[in-house]
Amino acid sequence: MNQKTVGLFAINLLLMLAWCASFGSFSLWTMGTGFVSGFGALYLTRTLWAGGEPAYFRKTIRFLAFAVFYPKALVQSALQIARQVLSPRLAAHPGVIAVPLAAKRDVEIAALANLITLTPGTLALDVSEDRSTLYVHAMFLDDPAATLADIKGNFETRLLGFLR
Repeated sequence: MNQKTVGLFAINLLLMLAWCASFGSFSLWTMGTGFVSGFGALYLTRTLWAGGEPAYFRKTIRFLAFAVFYPKALVQSALQIARQVLSPRLAAHPGVIAVPLAAKRDVEIAALANLITLTPGTLALDVSEDRSTLYVHAMFLDDPAATLADIKGNFETRLLGFLR
């Protein structure tokens, strides 16, 4: 993260705290609306802060989009696992898939592996020696190409969108 991004994030947090103090409440709702309001104020005055549109705004929007996407993916995976557990017949086709990584830094690879592992039905097993491939066990590997596309397109791309 560059210095402008960190500075804008700190200002956004200060605006959020001022918002909460003005309402006399530090509830999750007030903090959320304060953060969004502070973000909006910073965005409207972005030419004063960085002479254009710094990465902070792009990264924050991508992070919020990921924060909406990931719980939905968790619920869908949990429901798929629950259906399998409650079903009288075994419909799972488990297997291991090699996922070529666009992520290069340790934090990117670790975050991706943890997000995959936290999602029910998938488990990050190992990273290749050259850190170019992540091996993932999937409980439902009916279509390896679709599973690979899901991991690359939904998890890795979205994650790297706000980490880089």
